[in-house]
Amino acid sequence: MLFFPVALAFAEDAGGFTSPGMSGLLNIAPLILLFVVFYFLLIRPQQKRAKEHKEMLQNIQKGDNVVTTGGIHGKVTSVAEDTITVEIADNVRIKVSKEAISIRKPQG
Repeated sequence: MLFFPVALAFAEDAGGFTSPGMSGLLNIAPLILLFVVFYFLLIRPQQKRAKEHKEMLQNIQKGDNVVTTGGIHGKVTSVAEDTITVEIADNVRIKVSKEAISIRKPQG
């Protein structure tokens, strides 16, 4: 038991490498790093895809072949502000929301 006070003295001095102000920054650094990784791997690509989808919807024209989110393939017969009429078979037309279009294949 003679070495017990010496061990306590060394244990109290173990954390002396950082100042008290730096320890708070070091504690929050992993959270900041995690947010940066999430931004570049998840948030930014999702925003890019949303922007490309919005541009694609604005460029849909009569005669384009499209695929809806439900998997329906057809040809655009008319375009309104919020809806698109798609011909899916001879004389079979459906009206769908513009947001329901997932793929646009240009005329050709």
